[in-house]
Amino acid sequence: MNEPSERRRLMAVTAHPDDETLGFGGALARYADEGVETHLVTATRGQAGRYFGHAQGTPEHPGQAALAAIREKELRSAASALGIRHVHLLDYRDQELDRAPVQEAVAAIAAHIRRVRPQVVLTFAPDGAYGHPDHIAISQLATAAIVAAADSGFAGGDSSVGSPHAVSKLYYLAWSEAAWAGYQAAFRKLVSVVDGVERQATPWPDWAITTSIDTRKWWPTVWRAVSCHESQVAAYAALKALASADHEALWGTQTFYRAFSLVNSGRARESSLFEGL
Repeated sequence: MNEPSERRRLMAVTAHPDDETLGFGGALARYADEGVETHLVTATRGQAGRYFGHAQGTPEHPGQAALAAIREKELRSAASALGIRHVHLLDYRDQELDRAPVQEAVAAIAAHIRRVRPQVVLTFAPDGAYGHPDHIAISQLATAAIVAAADSGFAGGDSSVGSPHAVSKLYYLAWSEAAWAGYQAAFRKLVSVVDGVERQATPWPDWAITTSIDTRKWWPTVWRAVSCHESQVAAYAALKALASADHEALWGTQTFYRAFSLVNSGRARESSLFEGL
């Protein structure tokens, strides 16, 4: 039986395992708990990362294939903790997402959008949060996929990619200066070195944030999901020492930039991703 057309659906499109939690965990946990059908599309398996702090090529590292399997398992455990209904992996190579075939990757994301039919989609902003090329790539690919998914001529009308679907709202992750300061003080300085140039986190000015979601009730859920990414524990070790109040400060508010909306506008700051729907 088909579900009612008015059922609320939310999709996050991310680059790596743990992006869903560290970037969007509060919003995903809240809306899942409130009965929204939540979905996750993850582009890579994070196989180019470290393993318990050990770099690739060291005796302690299990190798990319093994790490990919480990991180997929961690991803699915975290998604379960957050209440995400379905996880969809695109299986592109970690650290190489900006070199993925554009038409193929856009088509893959668009097919998931057409199948799930979300009203709201979340992804990284065009700056990739701190300049990470994979985050920048998924922002571009997800945004293009939303356009493609709504186009009746996309894929030459091939019915196997599903019927057209117009997403009502697209949001980019938009962390404020205060949020970045708290996160990096508790976690680590987020830096991405690309082509020999150091890229750092650039906070969004407060006036540019369109949407602020209260997620204080769900910070313990987010922390459980963070803890699922066990192979990355060295990176998250500092978080374990935080007091409950500090955890709430980190995970208690999620802020976004409303990139487009078919249902509402204006300067007033939203308190719900589904405002206008």
